[in-house]
Amino acid sequence: MRTLTLLSTLASLLLPALVMAAPNPAKLQLQSSSALVMEVGSGKTLYQKNATSRRPIASLTKLMTALVVLDARQDLNQTLTVNSNDRDAIKHTYSRVRMGTKISRRDALHLALMSSENRMASALSRHYPGGRAAFVRAMNTKAKQLGMRNSRFHDATGLSSANVSTAQDLAKLIAAAYRQPLIRQFTQDSDEEMRFAVPGYSLHFNNTNPLVKNQDWDVRLSKTGFTNEAGRCLLMRAKPDNKELAIVLLNSFGKRTPIGDANRIRKWLKT
Repeated sequence: MRTLTLLSTLASLLLPALVMAAPNPAKLQLQSSSALVMEVGSGKTLYQKNATSRRPIASLTKLMTALVVLDARQDLNQTLTVNSNDRDAIKHTYSRVRMGTKISRRDALHLALMSSENRMASALSRHYPGGRAAFVRAMNTKAKQLGMRNSRFHDATGLSSANVSTAQDLAKLIAAAYRQPLIRQFTQDSDEEMRFAVPGYSLHFNNTNPLVKNQDWDVRLSKTGFTNEAGRCLLMRAKPDNKELAIVLLNSFGKRTPIGDANRIRKWLKT
């Protein structure tokens, strides 16, 4: 009886401490319009904000583009040629990649993921069996397979504002992309010097997510996105402070706002 009483007393002392140790969502104020924070190991949702709201996702699209390319098992060493069909006719964004540039499918995938190069994503979809139309169909089929019920894709770059998803759906995309070693590798790379043989020139590319250079974050997969309609977006799987997290941040304004939100999440979990 004395043992039971002692255990009961210990439990009454410990339980409040355990409850207080759980992060309080009310104390996390994020600038992103939609957000989701999940603990990878347990699958537990630690925080969500408008997680089922469907929004344009800009270049977060390129993670799905990469999945479709890899699912097709196309030769990664095959040479692709960038041409006028890869010029951005939606937003008229600038690209340093010249027309006529020849590049391997592997390197095109690398630049599309690491530096969000739109002409690379366009070339990948154009060199797919059946062309762009077949590529987009494959993107939407893949979304259904992953259970991304509120997601729709209309192009491989994310320049179209008709590419939409939710924070909940994008958490599923993070999980699927993480199972591909090449996607993990390319999205973790901080920068790359790319030399093109035809025409002969070289360019230095940087990762669009500065947190990949921060060892304290231990970023294991990431993708950024921006259009006026989508705002600033960030997907990330990382292990700061020995806690592995999947983070989705959508529709924030200000170039550094997603990074600021990510750091606010980290501080919230620590305190």
